[in-house]
Amino acid sequence: MTDDPTYESLVAEAEAAPTDGWDFSWFEGRATEARPSWAYAVSLAARLDGADAALDVDTGGGEVLEFALSRTATPPRVLAATEAWPPNAARAAQLLRPRGVVVARPGEDGELPFPDAVFDLVSSRHPIRPPWPEIARVLTPGGTYFAQHVGHRSAFELVEEFLGPLPEEVSRDRHPEAEAEAARKAGLEIVGLRVERPRMEFYDIGAVVHFLRKVVWMVPGFTAARYETELRALHRRITAGGPFVAYSARHLIEARRPVAG
Repeated sequence: MTDDPTYESLVAEAEAAPTDGWDFSWFEGRATEARPSWAYAVSLAARLDGADAALDVDTGGGEVLEFALSRTATPPRVLAATEAWPPNAARAAQLLRPRGVVVARPGEDGELPFPDAVFDLVSSRHPIRPPWPEIARVLTPGGTYFAQHVGHRSAFELVEEFLGPLPEEVSRDRHPEAEAEAARKAGLEIVGLRVERPRMEFYDIGAVVHFLRKVVWMVPGFTAARYETELRALHRRITAGGPFVAYSARHLIEARRPVAG
């Protein structure tokens, strides 16, 4: 990358980059996001070490689960994962099968293709929409759901650059208390709920384009051509004033299926 890359070259580079899986190494030197203090993948490894049967929901390309399993001394006897998007599912299967993980496709409404009460641990990192009744159904009595979710108005500083000011109600269903209530309605008990807003920095417009291509629900229908005016304006601001700053929303949620009832 040159000392003064042009807008066109940065956007072309970002558009050529693959977006499958949850490998964010492309952003190295281009963007940063602080990580929540609870170190989810490391914490998940400790949970897997004590589990008998584990399921990872919305596993993406399987990278987080594979990382956790690589740090697990005694992996669960039964391991499964679900992923709906075919490119990610193929990547996950390739990465996880050597570790004994069965990768399955969920139903159109999030149905989990497994019998009742078979997993004592269900996990997920950044599920699209947690299927709470299904999670409760496949957990064993006393089993745990342990996950890191994307919260309410995550990175909206960036989203609103393209969509304009959005009402507070947008993404309200992702608010940690709203998700906790949905889990309770499905019959789960909330054991723990922690919330943080890590800082994000985008150092060039290519990082913005790649991020919005990869995290497709942030600005639905995003393309660099469609939002060229907004992108060029943001490019000028970054070039003149330094990185664009936004704040993600993350919460760590732990829920349990009651032993009785």
